[in-house]
Amino acid sequence: MRTVFVFPTGERADAAASLDRHLPEQRHPWTLDGNLYIDIDDEQTGYLFSDWDPEDVAILEAAIGHHPTWAVLIDISGRIDGTAEVHQMIALLLEHGGVATDDYTSYPWTLPEILSGVVIDGLSFFDFRGYHELNSEHGRS
Repeated sequence: MRTVFVFPTGERADAAASLDRHLPEQRHPWTLDGNLYIDIDDEQTGYLFSDWDPEDVAILEAAIGHHPTWAVLIDISGRIDGTAEVHQMIALLLEHGGVATDDYTSYPWTLPEILSGVVIDGLSFFDFRGYHELNSEHGRS
């Protein structure tokens, strides 16, 4: 599984309501075509940031101007590419602002950056192919 963390502006309840509207009759997790598994996690009762480097949390805090206490997690099945589906969910969740992070960079991506294909340190958002190419070139996996 690959994971994307989404930190939308607004309240947690607003994100849940949006997911309920677009992915009705399911929750814990919401699913998109059985390939994306979407849930909300937090620090107080969940595992948000439990395996993050403190430096990556600091980068996120600087990007959004505060320490977020919850996020929408999107787990993407390895059975599919997932790029189009992830972009679909990101567009929905970041419609009013916020950032998203992926497994491949510590950069907090905005929706305009994601949609326009901005490249940071040789990678765009959710660029698992580019990540593996870069790491195989450098002898890492």
